[in-house]
Amino acid sequence: MPNSSLRARVALLSVWLLVLALLGLYVMRTLRVSTDLRSFMPPPATADQRLLMDQIGSGPGSRLLLVALGGAQPEKLADLSRGLADALKQDARFSQVVNGDFRPDSLPSSLLPYRYLLSPTLDTHRLDAAYLHDQLQQRLEDLASPAGGLLETWLPRDPTLEVLKLAQRWSPPHAPTVRDGVWIDKQGEALLLVQTRAAGFDPGAQQEAIAALRKAFDGLPGHEAATLTLSGPGYFSVVINKQTRHQADWIGYISTIGFILLLLLAYRSPSALVLGALPIASGALAGLAALVTFYPQVHGITLAFGFTLLGVAQEYPIRLLSHRRGGASNLQSVRGLWPLLMTAIASACIAYLAFYASGVPGLQQLAVFTICGLLGAGLTTRYALPRVLPQRFVDVADTPGLARFRRFLDNLPRPRWIPVLVTAGVAVMLIFAPGTFWQNNLAKLTPLPAKLLKTDARLRAALGAPDVRYLLVLDAPTADGVLALSEQVRPKLDALVKQGALDGVELPSRYLPPRAVQRARQRKLPDHDALVAALKQATAGMPFREDVFAPFVRDVDKARALPLLTPAMFERSPLGQRLASMLVRRGGNPQVRGQGASGTPVTASSTSWVGLATLSGVHDPAALAALSAQTDGKVRLLDIKQASESLVAAYRSRILKALGVAILLLIVTVSVALRSLRRAWHVLGPMTLATFLVLAVERMAGIEISLFHLVALILAAGLGLHYALFFERETGDPAEQRRTLHATVVCVLSALLVFGMLAWSSIPVLRAIGLTVSLGVAFHFCLSILMAPHAESDRAAEE
Repeated sequence: MPNSSLRARVALLSVWLLVLALLGLYVMRTLRVSTDLRSFMPPPATADQRLLMDQIGSGPGSRLLLVALGGAQPEKLADLSRGLADALKQDARFSQVVNGDFRPDSLPSSLLPYRYLLSPTLDTHRLDAAYLHDQLQQRLEDLASPAGGLLETWLPRDPTLEVLKLAQRWSPPHAPTVRDGVWIDKQGEALLLVQTRAAGFDPGAQQEAIAALRKAFDGLPGHEAATLTLSGPGYFSVVINKQTRHQADWIGYISTIGFILLLLLAYRSPSALVLGALPIASGALAGLAALVTFYPQVHGITLAFGFTLLGVAQEYPIRLLSHRRGGASNLQSVRGLWPLLMTAIASACIAYLAFYASGVPGLQQLAVFTICGLLGAGLTTRYALPRVLPQRFVDVADTPGLARFRRFLDNLPRPRWIPVLVTAGVAVMLIFAPGTFWQNNLAKLTPLPAKLLKTDARLRAALGAPDVRYLLVLDAPTADGVLALSEQVRPKLDALVKQGALDGVELPSRYLPPRAVQRARQRKLPDHDALVAALKQATAGMPFREDVFAPFVRDVDKARALPLLTPAMFERSPLGQRLASMLVRRGGNPQVRGQGASGTPVTASSTSWVGLATLSGVHDPAALAALSAQTDGKVRLLDIKQASESLVAAYRSRILKALGVAILLLIVTVSVALRSLRRAWHVLGPMTLATFLVLAVERMAGIEISLFHLVALILAAGLGLHYALFFERETGDPAEQRRTLHATVVCVLSALLVFGMLAWSSIPVLRAIGLTVSLGVAFHFCLSILMAPHAESDRAAEE
């Protein structure tokens, strides 16, 4: 009989492991991890929020990398700058590389005739004999300069240097000084502006782009003598991601070792430790399998937080291991335990349904993972684990010192006014807590070292890079309407620059003028005979051959007959992607997008275009915001910080509403399961009071409550619900109560071990979760004991 029992256990264990292996294989082959953080942002409700979501990762400022090369002589740095720029221009991961190095052949040959439509020269001059004579006289002086060799080959096609004028026009506002053909700042560093194709909100793709940039630099001859410095939003996201992963990894290693030692000390059985891990593995794989089945991509944060929230499931096998009693089989033990365990599982799943009701894709994935994981862990604890555990075990009720500890807890005073006292204390702390209650500033959740921020400010000032907080938004029915509006407000913005309201502005029309402007310039181009005559008159007395400017004449002839340049056609230019990121098509139903000068709502058409003008050095946001009134809301200042904070507030409100519904369902579930409102109070009362007590203590410590604190409070409440459920159970058996205490202490210590370490992390998100859960576990444990109704009867039974 024992042999047949052993064979049955081994067979079941083999099948269990095989199923886990197949699930693992399925997950490995199907799992696609996403890193776009916008999956964890709430659905936008306003036009600005929608624009923020569309552009927060792909907007012009967010995709810029600021690059500085230093540590060598300027001549060497100039060579490295040119080499790095050439290498990155051949890499599809980068859409634009600018370093001050002007090359006339950088514009595609097919677009060269368009230079007369793109350059503002014809707005103030005509290609007549007087203007051409003046330009050619300047070219003679230029040919005598050190740059004459480069100019000599380009002069026959572009005697007025329109391509050079365009290059200067397209350079960033307040670009650094050009030395040795590239940008060199006051500190002697060579500077580059690099725009990635990847979204700035995608740390995975940004990491690939940065790795490619570093590899290109390392491949340059003589790079060993120089240093490479990077900055920008994409680089920051990579740094933060790396720091978070590093700390999470080492905390995970240490807490795992501590958890193993704790279970070995608690149960003195390596087999119980190994087999007790199977339900957790089953839950994790069940959750992952559900995710890859229902979602084409799974967000990395879903996995990180999902495994954290799944920590509740570690209590299921612990309960079974601690509640096994002498003279009863494992199956008998779990049957007596199952009603409460099932209630705990159902309650936790209901709480996590709040994530799904939030409507946020990332949180919905989190809900699917945790709910399926909890169900998988709970069901395998009930139906599989008892059948593979050894029948011989040490009854934890006989653990030395446990009875004495239980008597100590039973002797603690339990006045009925404890809930009133805790409620009053919570109210006082919340009323007198310093600072604001909610944390809306996302930047405070991912602080960067001061050194990085200082470097970014220095490079941004030197390069005139756009501000990452503000955007100027231009609304029009068509793309050309945006360009026309851009040209219309340009004089006003230039005036604000002169007044010091901002340092610089980069408008879409800077790269591509509207059709009306192109058409006006095209009409000013002379016909073939007039241009030839003007050239003949202009070159009189100059050392130029009569036919040397034939390429120039051909280009002007072509430009006169060309179709007007559109954004789609401009994409073939080096700055095509730059313009594409500044012109955004927006479709959908009419939406309120702000207020006009009279205060009436201004709506966007069902299909419209948005222009994004980047700003540098904004000193007077109010002056820029006034443009909205002057243009009836067609031009407005978008404060990304303000828009993101409003989005976070809406996000939080939605989650709180979902939590309110979840709490009502939780009350009903626990009341029905326990068949008594009084008993439900003894379970839900400690959990509710402990949750508010955590909030109050953190607020008294000056901690502003973020979305991550809310997630952690839900996790802590799930753990605390277990404590209260089992302490509330009346058995009249002192040994069983000691087993309950043993299981609860092991659960509490394991939770404190993991989350207590997170509380010491320097990463704000990890610290928020760790501190909140640690406080929650401690408060839930204490209040569950102090508010348990059966302590007196247990002590009487024991005596």
